[in-house]
Amino acid sequence: MSRALAHIALFLVFSPAGAADPAPVPRTAAKPATAVAESSLATGSGQIRQFAFDGDPNTYFASEKNATKADHFTLTFDTPVPVKSVRVATGLPKGGAKLDAGVLEVSADGKAFEELAQFADGAAHGAPKGKVKAVRVRPTDDLKHPLVIREITVDADPRVAVFHHPIEFVVNVAAAPDMKEWANNAARVCERQYPMICEELASDGFAPLTVIQMTLRADYNGVAEAGGGRITGSVKYFKAHPDDVGAMVHETVHCVQMYRGRGNPGWLVEGVADYIRFFKYEATKPRPLPPERAKYDGSYRTSAAFLAFLADTYDPQIVRKLNAAMRAGKYKEDVWKDLTGKPVEDLGREWQKSLAK
Repeated sequence: MSRALAHIALFLVFSPAGAADPAPVPRTAAKPATAVAESSLATGSGQIRQFAFDGDPNTYFASEKNATKADHFTLTFDTPVPVKSVRVATGLPKGGAKLDAGVLEVSADGKAFEELAQFADGAAHGAPKGKVKAVRVRPTDDLKHPLVIREITVDADPRVAVFHHPIEFVVNVAAAPDMKEWANNAARVCERQYPMICEELASDGFAPLTVIQMTLRADYNGVAEAGGGRITGSVKYFKAHPDDVGAMVHETVHCVQMYRGRGNPGWLVEGVADYIRFFKYEATKPRPLPPERAKYDGSYRTSAAFLAFLADTYDPQIVRKLNAAMRAGKYKEDVWKDLTGKPVEDLGREWQKSLAK
């Protein structure tokens, strides 16, 4: 057989007729868009705004008072997305309070809205043309009942992430009305970060809060504090440091921690909160720490850096595991050896040595 024929024979052996082309490389799924739920109506009885877009038909948003034709409920995406369809179901799960006199509207820029569909028997459905930045439900008449939205369903590509950890911050700025815009912005930031915080500090059987009170007080001399689902901030401090929204994220972490009893070391409680703030929310380059001054139990940002070292060196989930132990009231010094094989003092010295490199 000639060399040319041999080449053809080899090709036939390794490339049989009808062989399929190589499978295409799958596309990386687009990052989902996120949303903010807002309304001109105050929330009633804990039926928060985010319940209207949480993927659960058994939860719902309900306004505190009867809605009027001047009111609205608006879901705004962080970026315009191609939307195939929007469905809205209104009314209480057991019946009643359905919206019939109303319209479903969409906006390409979050400012100018156009009608997509009218409500009938409490529901509306439409297929927008082009990208959508916001979806709005608006009564067209004064209602004799609160506005109740069971669920908004958005079919989009990339998808819009529903609120897996629904939360609403109730803002009180009676002591400083001029701080209303700042406080509302801080609340929206904390609401956006809430799912991340809940995931980072998840533990079996734990259900996070769905309502957190945020109050600014003129007679409070600290920065901020949290307890029992309430955050208190200093008017004086935040007027002087308006960019320090991260302080409110730190306090939001405390609202998620929900630790039992008083057996948890304070340095670790604050270290976890600052770990979430500086290494997950702000995610900035750690500030330099002189090894001789870096104490693992130095609390706040110093202890946060220690925890980040352990997450990088031993276990990416170590903060979650420490949090679970503290939340369950089972924290003991042995937990460090259980998680890393070393006592915390040895881990502290190892961290100090790493800072000298």
